[in-house]
Amino acid sequence: MDLALLGSSRVGDLGCDNPKETPRVNTKTSSFVLPVYIAIASEYGISACQISDEAVPATPTPELYDVVCVGGGPAGLRASPITSSLKLALVESQDLSTTSTWSLPPDQYSNRASSLTPSSKAFLERIGAWPHLDHSRMQPYHRMQVWDGVSGARISFDWEQSPKISHTTVAYMTENANLLRALSTRLSSLPPITLFDKTSVSSISPGPAPTPDITTPNLSSWPHLALSNSHTLAARLLVGADGLNSPVRTFAAIPSRGWDYNRHGVVATVKLAADFPPNVPRTAYQRFLPTGPVALLALPGPYATLVWSTLPSHATHLKSLSPSDFCAMVNAAFRLSTVDIDYMHTIPSGQVDELDWRLRHTPSLVEGSQIPHSVVDVQANSIASFPLRLRHADTYTASRVALIGDAAHTIHPLAGQGLNLGLGDVEALVGNIEDSVRYGGDIGAGMALESYGAERYAVNNRLLGVVDKLHKLYSVGSGPLVGLRSLGLEAVDRVGVVKEFFMRQASGS
Repeated sequence: MDLALLGSSRVGDLGCDNPKETPRVNTKTSSFVLPVYIAIASEYGISACQISDEAVPATPTPELYDVVCVGGGPAGLRASPITSSLKLALVESQDLSTTSTWSLPPDQYSNRASSLTPSSKAFLERIGAWPHLDHSRMQPYHRMQVWDGVSGARISFDWEQSPKISHTTVAYMTENANLLRALSTRLSSLPPITLFDKTSVSSISPGPAPTPDITTPNLSSWPHLALSNSHTLAARLLVGADGLNSPVRTFAAIPSRGWDYNRHGVVATVKLAADFPPNVPRTAYQRFLPTGPVALLALPGPYATLVWSTLPSHATHLKSLSPSDFCAMVNAAFRLSTVDIDYMHTIPSGQVDELDWRLRHTPSLVEGSQIPHSVVDVQANSIASFPLRLRHADTYTASRVALIGDAAHTIHPLAGQGLNLGLGDVEALVGNIEDSVRYGGDIGAGMALESYGAERYAVNNRLLGVVDKLHKLYSVGSGPLVGLRSLGLEAVDRVGVVKEFFMRQASGS
């Protein structure tokens, strides 16, 4: 029989592959896949065979699943009454045993942090994960100061002073590990899934050709995954959440196009000169330099996350500096002219004295109230960098394959939307699967997946294009374009309707 044509039939109806084994309830998984799982099963549970505590001997017969997710990072399926009977598996190469116990002292923050828009918050609330976040380690911010590093033209956003916008928060800064732990905790309250962590995918191939034996399921269209632990899985729907170099995307023969920016993103956790009580409105700062934007995003108390997009050579230089000289470079990036900043990148040390001299002897481009408080320290071992790229898959779906997150698209971090785009993918894919189950469709069929691809490709492509053009626009350091872009920025700052449009886009409304 051809299981692909059975529509609403579920793998669970075929029985467990190893029914006599004692199940191991394992709820550890990664956050890019977690919301997918949570969003598919929170209320009524999922029928899922488990892996026993003892090693299961590999067999030629594949283990059958409705949905297999490969990879992790922050985006994931498990909270709907409609899809309560689906059988799910997650394959993750990392050891996720420490996810639920992650903890740092209150004066330390991970340098891997993300901004969650109100739309992402609403989704996390719907799947029951938001209450499990440690809110003492989260910081909402309500205002933004954005300005041109060459001309000084700026735009200011204040969500609390915008009555036509329904919320007063632009985004919530949180560590990725905090989100991952919250999702893991939420998952522990739901029926378990089959988890293969510390396991890689050795190969993905189409199923074997059908046999004349009518009692043998026809799995020829189902992706078959050979795992490093000798298990073989067959998926009605294979979800690729496996990052930029996605093996799932490669298996589906989906091209991904784009380019490298010849820029690196430098991240660090820094301490500011001023402390802030918990309920004080906070501001995000971003200055566009010709080498790339530098942003300081609030964390609780006197702490903040730095994201500085710059040349690879500058990134290497920043990472080589002493903590005090690194802080001086960050302060210079928000205060000095681009000529002064470029010079400070050429000296191997002594940035503290250089900054002090230049602040006293060169004119300031901005007022003190429009720039962040001085950075006085950087957390040990928090300075890191990564290359910046734009990538976009030609399509997000193929027969029995769907891509989410970085497997589908990679965006410049200047808008802080990478995680939010991935969560948007998850929400749309879950809705698509719900519709297929509700109307008796095959969740992996190409036609069933078309609406997911059409919905998300248009949204993501538009944002990728806008962010790419902003990067190129502000990479110009001189000439008529500087004046034109400055006029445009100042015009937007004065026109309320246009400004509110940009505010809604920034907060995911």
